[in-house]
Amino acid sequence: MNKITRLFDFPYYQLEKYNLNAALVTKQGNEWVKTSTQEYIDQANAFSRGLLRMGIKKNDKIAVISHNNRTEWNIADIGILQTGAQNVPVYPTISQEDFEYILNHSGAQYVIVSNEDLYQKISSIKSKVTALKEIYSFEEVSGCKNWKEILDLGKDTANQQEVEDIKNSIKEDELATIIYTSGTTGRPKGVMLSHKNIVSDVLMSEERVPFVKGESVALSFLPVCHIYERMILYIYQYVGVSIYFAESIEKVSDNIKEVKPHVITAVPRLLEKVYDAIIAKGSALTGIKKKLFFWAVDVGLEYEPYGANGPWYGFKLWLARKLIFSKWKAGLGGNLGLMVSGSAAIQPRLARVFAAAEIPVMEGYGLTETSPVIAVNDQRNGGFKIGTVGRLLKGVEVKIAEDGEILVKGPNVMMGYYNDAEKTAEALQGGYFHTGDIGNVDADGFLKITDRKKEMFKTSGGKYIAPQLIENAMKQSRFIEQIMVIGDGEKMPAAFIQPDFAFVKQWASRKGINLESNQALADSKEVHDRIQEEVDGINKKFGHWEQIKKFEITPDAWSVEGGEMTPTLKLKRKAVKEKYQKLYDKIYNSAEKV
Repeated sequence: MNKITRLFDFPYYQLEKYNLNAALVTKQGNEWVKTSTQEYIDQANAFSRGLLRMGIKKNDKIAVISHNNRTEWNIADIGILQTGAQNVPVYPTISQEDFEYILNHSGAQYVIVSNEDLYQKISSIKSKVTALKEIYSFEEVSGCKNWKEILDLGKDTANQQEVEDIKNSIKEDELATIIYTSGTTGRPKGVMLSHKNIVSDVLMSEERVPFVKGESVALSFLPVCHIYERMILYIYQYVGVSIYFAESIEKVSDNIKEVKPHVITAVPRLLEKVYDAIIAKGSALTGIKKKLFFWAVDVGLEYEPYGANGPWYGFKLWLARKLIFSKWKAGLGGNLGLMVSGSAAIQPRLARVFAAAEIPVMEGYGLTETSPVIAVNDQRNGGFKIGTVGRLLKGVEVKIAEDGEILVKGPNVMMGYYNDAEKTAEALQGGYFHTGDIGNVDADGFLKITDRKKEMFKTSGGKYIAPQLIENAMKQSRFIEQIMVIGDGEKMPAAFIQPDFAFVKQWASRKGINLESNQALADSKEVHDRIQEEVDGINKKFGHWEQIKKFEITPDAWSVEGGEMTPTLKLKRKAVKEKYQKLYDKIYNSAEKV
């Protein structure tokens, strides 16, 4: 086969090189149902033929919205791309308002959903989506057309030559997909990625991942609507890895034991949960077993790569692995030799302890706009340094701006934002993509992220939070004068709330609640409950991951004099967080973290 240049080339390359019996595997009931490479291609072609018979033309848009990763998603993906249409994956838990905006902005003609819940959500806005002709579902849903109808329409192979002609006409620089990301302005931006953007990132990233080609097994569970997991799925296809799709995030631990994967991709929040579960088991032990367990954890927390701790540590590590860490690995199926982590920064302690346990986490860095990987750690050739995101991929150029911002150039950098020339010009000024992250490249060539230029942050689950959007919405409540959303690197967003003291005191006196001081107001259960009602109501405007899960009321009015505000009345986030560190710890139970 010629060089891979388009995304739909991957399955054909796999057929030629590996021809897997289990290319894509999804659990149905209690059975893992395997789809071979040949079946994958045959069904994708049938899907393409069906779409052409439905009148799909080059550059039409088809949105795919799925609650979980599955074989059907990948067949639909290749089937759509082969017609020259674009696959627009959409995150399943966003608000109705965002669904409506994305479907209209992209001009989606068809939507494929995974289940009834999503069918109901899209049905309720269908009349407001101008171009939308029909909704299809992967699962059987009453009143909804099934995706198999498209496959059936394509059963007759008479128009396969048309599919081949269109495929042959598609160039690597053409648009493959539009991926919508949270924007600080409140409207998601449509990142346009070409075949070349993603293919180049796959080929550059593959050099960093040590697979046994044609033999490895992966478990996939991170949302495929994100470019991170989607790009990884193309890597798996490229190197002949059998892809098993987890039933859900909740069932990942069960599925890992069943599938016994060699590799998974993860986000820090998931690794935190795995670690916390392991520590909880250790805490339940007694006597010498418990002492040994925590001795091994301490050994793990001292881990440095490449034997940097010396021979005595090496002996302790060998013993810890034999006695304790081997059980951790067994609990994760026994074969797991690599976890690739992205989306948010991993705590160095987790990187150390998992590497010590021989289930190393290779942290990487990237953005949707860079397809996504810019840099990633690799245990081989001295390419692993804890506290960094690894060395740059070969072919990616990084320049550090005067203010420390990381600027990126390479074949993986997006075409631009869909129908938004202004934001595109802003993001790509000077020929480099402006990441909004601050960092540096050390003497050994490792990239380190030190700060965020923008106020936007990520939770440990890798979800972007745009605090100002949420804050501005919450401040519409009469009860809330100031609010600061927190949660960078934590499992969920939370907030400090400075109430409108005068208004709340009036409300309290009407209710016969005696609040003698601001501190009494901040401590009042009745006030907290009433503000909770306000927060709950406003939360509905946001996606599940953006919603404020907890808050604490501050007893002070925030001011320029008090140091919480700038002279132009912007929040001094760092100062506010430092001032209310105890409230922060109360929210996230930081003091109780192991």
